[in-house]
Amino acid sequence: MAAVLQTLRDILELGSYAVTVVALPFAVWVFVTEQRKERENEEEEGFQHLSDAYSAFLQVVLNNADLQLRTSSALPSPTPEQNERMLVIFDMLIALFERAFLVAYKDDMNPTEQRRWNSWDDYMREWCRREDFQNALPLLLRGEDPAFQAYIRRIADEERQAPGLSLSR
Repeated sequence: MAAVLQTLRDILELGSYAVTVVALPFAVWVFVTEQRKERENEEEEGFQHLSDAYSAFLQVVLNNADLQLRTSSALPSPTPEQNERMLVIFDMLIALFERAFLVAYKDDMNPTEQRRWNSWDDYMREWCRREDFQNALPLLLRGEDPAFQAYIRRIADEERQAPGLSLSR
């Protein structure tokens, strides 16, 4: 009887070693993999919210078609009311760009993050090609995140030196 109990104890001890050596690392791997997937899903959801916000912004632009904001040149001789609406729309856009910068921009991005960020960089470059937007930047950027200010100013400078590009695609 004692020999059977000893054998059973040895088998259970061997089983506990197997769990420690095989199952525990597997459980850790599963946990880490699930955490990574969850983080990627959260990042994708955040990017989708930003994308939806830009679509909503474009609806505002469409609702103010008289401002000609999707053309490559500034509205000639805008009225004071048009100037005010344009400034408010530009302010909305800067807030959206800053939010995208704070949420999506990193110095070191993986390919998926870089692909997502490139869309925002393209949007910023398109708007920075507009002279009226560039001229409003000093006012629009007051109080904004310093890293974002530096980023969009750099883009504006680059686009100012790259003439001939059109805002509309």
